[in-house]
Amino acid sequence: MQKLRIECDYADGAIPEIIDALVKTNGEFHPGYGADSHCEHASELIREKIGDPDACVQFLSGGTQTNALLISVALRPWQGALCADTGHISEHETGAVEATGHKVLPLPSEDGKINAEQVREYCRAHWANSDHEHIVMPGMVYISEPTETGSIYTKAELQALLDVCKEYDLYLYGDGARLAYALPAEDFDMTLPEFASFFDAFYIGGTKCGALFGEALVLRTPELAENIRYAVKRAGAMLAKGRLLGIQFEELMTGDRYYKIGENALRQAQTIKEACARLGYPEAHHSTTNQIFVTIPNHVLDRLEQNVSFSRWEEGPDTTVARFCPGASASDEMTRQFVEELEKASRTE
Repeated sequence: MQKLRIECDYADGAIPEIIDALVKTNGEFHPGYGADSHCEHASELIREKIGDPDACVQFLSGGTQTNALLISVALRPWQGALCADTGHISEHETGAVEATGHKVLPLPSEDGKINAEQVREYCRAHWANSDHEHIVMPGMVYISEPTETGSIYTKAELQALLDVCKEYDLYLYGDGARLAYALPAEDFDMTLPEFASFFDAFYIGGTKCGALFGEALVLRTPELAENIRYAVKRAGAMLAKGRLLGIQFEELMTGDRYYKIGENALRQAQTIKEACARLGYPEAHHSTTNQIFVTIPNHVLDRLEQNVSFSRWEEGPDTTVARFCPGASASDEMTRQFVEELEKASRTE
């Protein structure tokens, strides 16, 4: 019997609308490398949704590729990127950013976020050091929205980060791999255009938000956009059949579909959180998004793992923090089955 998957939001396929669109357009002929009408239309839909008619949109295949590419374009050779010590570029990208020649500069975080005062203090200390030219210069602040632990940056927090970035001439870059799951979250207190306005560049996640693959990199600062396609090609990141990315983002950006994908996943996540609370399993990280982190006895997880696929995070001798992460394909029936399996695994023999 195939295991029930509550493992991660990128393990499933794509929403039906994307599969149907890919089949429907399969016989079409278009110019390659993203110079096609689907990519053009998808870019226009994104510009409309973020309220920035001048933004440059570049479609890429995956998040690590997008992060490494953008950071390599934005920074001078002697600069690095500040981020939370739990940030994706620091913890889960196998040194991809460092491979471009840029150092990741992690700051301590308990909730997945960094704050403006941390950035200000780091920059103040750097420039106060008489040997600062011997030390990697901070050139960017990288954040994830939502973060890797499911927390959300508020409008005030982003404004404070933007202010300190302007103070020290830093780019502000947003990793939106799971952006669909931030937009409907109760502590996301801004519109999408307001969110976009804080960043020099950010990306709208597709891979983890209902697409087969793909991310939409949005460049709002002209110098970053100027030669972006040269950089994409040089990095081997220019997909020959670029229309496949455009078609997927046409579907994701149709109406309020992207928001609805996140809204459904958050509803399923809330049901799972409530079940965990009933069973006495506490939250390990506060999250109002689709990522759920709960502390569960190891013997329960061992039983649960027989029929359910999920992620083990912080393992201990008696308990482990498990991550349950419903995605775009999550359904009421799947969630019901998961809760039943969790209750069964929790019963005292």
